[in-house]
Amino acid sequence: MGTFRLYTGSDGQSRIEPVDLGRTPEWTKGLPATQIAFREWPVGQYLDWHPAPRRQFVIILSGQLEIGLGDGGKHLFGPGDARLVEDTTGRGHTTRVLGAYPCVTATIPLA
Repeated sequence: MGTFRLYTGSDGQSRIEPVDLGRTPEWTKGLPATQIAFREWPVGQYLDWHPAPRRQFVIILSGQLEIGLGDGGKHLFGPGDARLVEDTTGRGHTTRVLGAYPCVTATIPLA
């Protein structure tokens, strides 16, 4: 389980970095949000390169998602992992459901 930030670097490529909640007090105090949506992703679903549609948190409730980056790196996220997705410009990232079970996510757009 972990907390991560997915963002666009100065070169237009998406990057992922871990977030230390002890050093991010604004996250623990609360961030304004507009809604929450739940989604079940089928096993094997793949989304080709895309930027995020907006600044949002995506929390994995069950299953596994693999995020692919422009540098060829891939990051696997599972239950309890939360990502602040901010790569709303540039090439974006890929998304693939791995494992034998669908992936259920909670997405919370930030105001």
